[in-house]
Amino acid sequence: MKRFGFSLAWGFATIVLASSLVSAAVVEYTWDVENFTVERLCDSHVVTGVNGSIPGPAINVREGDTVIIHVRNKSPYNVTLHWHGIFQLASQWSDGPEYVTQCPIPPGGSYRYKFTITKQEGTLWWHAHSSFLRSNVYGALIIRPRRGHSYPFPRVYQEVPILLGEWWNVNVEDVGNNASQGIVPRNSDAFTINGLPGDLYNCSQNQYRILKRYLLRIINAALNEQHFFKIANHSFTVVAIDASYTRQYKTDVIVLAPGQTVDAIITTNQSVGSYYMAFTEYRSSNVINNNSTTRGVLVYEGASQSLAPIMPDLPDQFDTPTAHKFYTNITGLAGGPHWIPVPRSVDENMFIAFGIALTPCNLPGPSGCINLGGINVLLSASMNNESFVLPKGRGSSMLEALYHNNVSGVYTRDFPSQPPLVFDYTDPSLAFGNTTLAFAPKSTKAKPVKFNSTVQIVLQNTAILGAENHPIHVHGFNFYVLAQGFGNYNASVDESKFNFVNPQVRNTIAVPVGGWAVIRFRADNPGIWLVHCHLENHLPWGLAMSFEVENGPTPSTRLPPPPADLPKC
Repeated sequence: MKRFGFSLAWGFATIVLASSLVSAAVVEYTWDVENFTVERLCDSHVVTGVNGSIPGPAINVREGDTVIIHVRNKSPYNVTLHWHGIFQLASQWSDGPEYVTQCPIPPGGSYRYKFTITKQEGTLWWHAHSSFLRSNVYGALIIRPRRGHSYPFPRVYQEVPILLGEWWNVNVEDVGNNASQGIVPRNSDAFTINGLPGDLYNCSQNQYRILKRYLLRIINAALNEQHFFKIANHSFTVVAIDASYTRQYKTDVIVLAPGQTVDAIITTNQSVGSYYMAFTEYRSSNVINNNSTTRGVLVYEGASQSLAPIMPDLPDQFDTPTAHKFYTNITGLAGGPHWIPVPRSVDENMFIAFGIALTPCNLPGPSGCINLGGINVLLSASMNNESFVLPKGRGSSMLEALYHNNVSGVYTRDFPSQPPLVFDYTDPSLAFGNTTLAFAPKSTKAKPVKFNSTVQIVLQNTAILGAENHPIHVHGFNFYVLAQGFGNYNASVDESKFNFVNPQVRNTIAVPVGGWAVIRFRADNPGIWLVHCHLENHLPWGLAMSFEVENGPTPSTRLPPPPADLPKC
C-alpha cells in the first residue's frame, strides 16, 4: 500500500547527490518520458512520467551552474518541458512551451535542453508544457548559492521539497483534449503531496517521520487550484518566493497559486506529539473543483503513535481576505543577493483586461456545447479581447519564425496594449452572460518591445462570466509586483500605493478576484516569451499573449541560432 509523509531519507540523499555534482560547472541528466503503471486510490493506472516516478527527478544545482537535460520521449504523446522561472538568458530555445519556443518532441524523438542558472537562487520547478501531461510530468528545481556564499537567513537542519499535485483516475490527455475544445474539464480525483494522496483518500495512508528545523521548499504543481497550507500548532517564516529572497515574514498559513513556490522555515518547538500538515483549496469563485483536502503528518521524536495527530484549523475555502493578506504582505529583500532596484522610468505602458470568454460551438451534436440564450457556445478566454491560439500546424514555432524573420502565417505583431473597450470590468452583473462582451476572436498575436525597455502592465481581472483569481505567469523574466487591489484599477488613486523600495519579485502573480495587479520588468532577454494564466484549462481556452523582444546590440544579447536537434513541426 502506498504511504505518504516527509521522506527524509529521499531529501537527504538529494542533498548528498547535489554536493557531489556541484563541484563541476555542468550538471547533466538523461530523462526518459515514458508510460508506466502506478497504484493510486485502490487501482492500477498507466501514466506518463519521467524516469518512472511521480514527481519526476529533482534538479539540484548552484547559482552559476549549467544544466543539460537529455530528454528521450518514449511516450505515445508529443511533449515539451518547461523550466518554470528560469530566465533562459542566451538559451531561449530551451524555454519549452510548445509551438512558442519549440515544436514538440514527437514519440520516439529526443531533444537536449541546456541553460545556465544566472542570478537566481531558491525553489523553482519544471513541468511538461504540452496539454495536461503536466499532471504527472513535473519535479523540483532547487538552486543553492554558489560555494562560499550563504543563504540570507538562519541555518537549517535540512531542506525538504513539498510538491502539491493533482491526480486523475482517467487518462489526463483525454481531460486535456476536452479543455482544448472549450469543454469544462473533468475535476481531479485527489490532491497529492510528493506524488501520493494523504490519508483522507481511499487506500492511502500517512508515513511517520521525525522533524527538527527545516527549510520547506513548497511548490504548487497542481493544474487548476490555489491552496492554503498549514501545519497544526506551527508557524512559518517565509524567506523566498519564486526563487527570489524576501524579508522574513512570519505567518501560520501559506497560500500558493499553481506555478508559485514558497521557501519557508519551520521549527519544531511544540509539545511532543503528532501534527497534520494539510493543503486545502482556496476558491475565489463558485466553480466546483476537486473540493478535497490532502494531508501528511509530522511526528516529534518520542511521540506516541497510538495518539491521533492534531489537525490544523484550516481557513474557509472562500477566505479571500486571508489569501489576499498573504499575497500582499510579502516584500522583497532589498539589498540581498541578486537584488536589482526597481527601474523608475517606463517605456511601455500596457493595460491588459482578461478573463473567461465564449466562442461559437461547432462540435457535431449537442455533446459539450453550452446553450446560452439559444446560442450554442464553448468556453474560451481572452486578454484584451484576443483569445490566444498556439500556432499548431503552421510549420514553425513562433521563436523559429522570429529568428528566420518569417513570421507571416505563424503570428502577427499587433497584440493591443489596451482593451478595445473601456467598461466596468468588475461589475458583478457581467457574470450572468453578457454575450456582447464575452465573445473574443481567436488569434496568435505578439507585442513587440525594444531590447532593455521597461515594461509596466496593469493586469485587470474582469467579471465576465464570473470573477476569479487568476495566476499569471511570465516566461523569461521576473517582475516587480508594485501594487495589488480589488475593483477597477484607478491610476489617479492606485499609483500612490506603488512600492518602489522593496516590492516582491515573482514570475507568477495571483491577480486578485475582481481586482488588479501592477507589474514591471526590464525586457533584457530577446526572443518570444509567453504570458499566460497558469490554470491549465485556461491556456487552451486562450488566456495568453506573447512578447517579442528584439535583439540587443551585442552578440551576447542576441538570439542564438537554433540547435541542430530542435524538433520539427
